[in-house]
Amino acid sequence: MASFRRTLSPAYPDRQYLNGSFPVSSPTHKLSSANAKYSSPLPALAAAFQQLVGGVFTRRHGRKGKWRRAAFRCVLCFFVGFLLGMFPFGHMAEDIRSNEMKPPLPQANNAQQLLQEDRVLRNRVEEGFVIDPVSLSAERERQSVRFDFVPRKPLILVTPTYDRAFQAYFLNRLGQVLRLVPPPVVWIVVEMKAASMETAEVLRKTGVMYRHLVCNKNLTDVKDRGVHQRNTALEHIERHRLDGIVYFADDDNVYSLELFDSLRDISRFGTWPVAMLAPSKNKAILEGPVCNASQVIGWHTNEKSKRLRRFHVDMSGFAFNSTILWDPKLWRRPSSNPIRQLDTVKEGFQETTFIEQLVEDEAQMEGSPHGCSKIMNWHLHLGAHNIVYPKGWVLQKNLDAVIPVK
Repeated sequence: MASFRRTLSPAYPDRQYLNGSFPVSSPTHKLSSANAKYSSPLPALAAAFQQLVGGVFTRRHGRKGKWRRAAFRCVLCFFVGFLLGMFPFGHMAEDIRSNEMKPPLPQANNAQQLLQEDRVLRNRVEEGFVIDPVSLSAERERQSVRFDFVPRKPLILVTPTYDRAFQAYFLNRLGQVLRLVPPPVVWIVVEMKAASMETAEVLRKTGVMYRHLVCNKNLTDVKDRGVHQRNTALEHIERHRLDGIVYFADDDNVYSLELFDSLRDISRFGTWPVAMLAPSKNKAILEGPVCNASQVIGWHTNEKSKRLRRFHVDMSGFAFNSTILWDPKLWRRPSSNPIRQLDTVKEGFQETTFIEQLVEDEAQMEGSPHGCSKIMNWHLHLGAHNIVYPKGWVLQKNLDAVIPVK
């Protein structure tokens, strides 16, 4: 009969096994208990926690031990996950609250949004929509708060035109200038009797928002064609209540872009000097206001025959707010009669008789921001009479003199 001898380790000579369990005391346990007398309680607490955790994770016997181990692991993982996840969610909540309290900052695509707003406003004006000044000002205020910008005033440019040799050249030149003017811009072009296809084609190719109108005034009763064409545009502005700055931009004048920028600074009525070239007299004439800063204190004039005029201003040397035409109560006008240019007055007095209907005196006028010292447009008086030009501005056949290409 074989016998088995159990050899004890020399390190644990006194270890005894009772019912298959570990001994209560061991050298390491004794050593730790002995050291505990001379150390702080923190290592003791750490050892107790380690013993508790180790007991849970090393206990392998019994279903109850397994259940405890699984439950402890679940609670421990949940607690650690909760601690880790609590900090980022707290920062996100603070960021959300701060964003709700602060006004929205301007976005990078503000330029596209501004262009879209200008496009909507141009479409409303083009369709003849009746714009209420109160609602329009509220809309502008809402947009300025939302996008943090000051909206530009619409410009309403009135241009009378007629059939002549330089008509295509004048319209194309003015249209290319207006393309460079920041929107919103409405270009009202008025013709006599009928709207020609040639003029309409030029207007379409410029890319500027326009309105092509026709003056139906009988030519036999017309003393000054331009007066009736401008009155047709004024009636259109008044009927549709277009809100903006009205400027009479004749197609044979030369304009700088700085002029159109300064038009948007006008509140009621603005004026500036104009340089005019008189080919017959071979000299240049300066006509317009004399200013002290933005206050009008006098007038430039070189025409002795026109010194009886109240205001010495050229037709392209002033602009005004369109609401004066259709909202007399806003400007406290004494009369609500329609404001129109007069064809019955002497030549050269159409400007002053028209301005007298808009303002009472120089106190209601605004000079140029440059102190009326800078010339921003020129009236050249260029013309070509009795010159045959191609019908429809297209050559139907070759010219008589042809030089062959070598």
